[in-house]
Formats: sequence, structure tokens, C-alpha cells
Amino acid sequence: MTLKAKLTEDMKAAMRAKDQTALGTIRLINAAIKQFEVDERTEADDTRVAAILGKMIKQRKDSAKIYADAGRQDLADKENAEIEVLNRYLPEMLSEEEITAEVAAVLSETGASGMADMGKVMGALKSRLAGKADMAVVNQAVKAALSR
Repeated sequence: MTLKAKLTEDMKAAMRAKDQTALGTIRLINAAIKQFEVDERTEADDTRVAAILGKMIKQRKDSAKIYADAGRQDLADKENAEIEVLNRYLPEMLSEEEITAEVAAVLSETGASGMADMGKVMGALKSRLAGKADMAVVNQAVKAALSR
């Protein structure tokens, strides 16, 4: 079952269960997918849907932090609830050990030796780890490995 089909089924289930948080979040996901499909004039596959979900999670994490810093915990809680719903549809994220192993593999494949090779390494890792890892964590792992 594709992610889009799963979203449709879960939206129906959320309507039946009267789960407003899940229903609203799924509708936002569907709107983002539709927007992508209209803009790019192509069908969104599971990889692209996962990228859209990752972007939405990042936006909500940033918003939740801003709301919490401003003393609006109610709005931060709403953003965190949406993050929980979004996380249901992402594949299992890699652990730090798995990320470090992938970084080491790419470093040996590309022959990267210094910070000048950062772009080449990140390019290879981005295609390999898309939707499987937080790229900010990957970036830190690459910097640590290249600075040795």
C-alpha cells in the first residue's frame, strides 16, 4: 500500500473516530502532496511523500520551539501533536551508529579526506539517506569524520 493510499484510509478512520488532530494533520499532508503534484505536474511517489513529511515535521519543530520560547505552550503542544501524527507515516529513522556507519562507507567510497570534500560527501549521503535520517545529524557526523 502506498503512503498516499494509507493516508486516505487513515483520514477515513480519523473521521469515524472524530480525531480532529489526526484528521486536520492528514488533510494538511494531502494538501501539501497535491500542491507538489500541481507544481511539478507529476505523481508523488512514496519517496517524495516522505520528503514532504520531513519538511512538514521540520516546520512544526521550528514553530513549536518558537511558541515555547514565547510562552505559548498551548500552541507548542498543538504543533507537537501534529508532529506525532506526521511521524506515523515516515519510515523508521536510522540510529546515530547507523548514520556513522553510512558516513564511513561514503567516505571510503569517495576518498574524501578533508572539509573541502564536504559537498561531495553530503551529496552522496543525501540521496542514500533521504527520509531515513535527519540531515542535520548527518551533517554533524560528516563534519566530525572529516575533521579527524
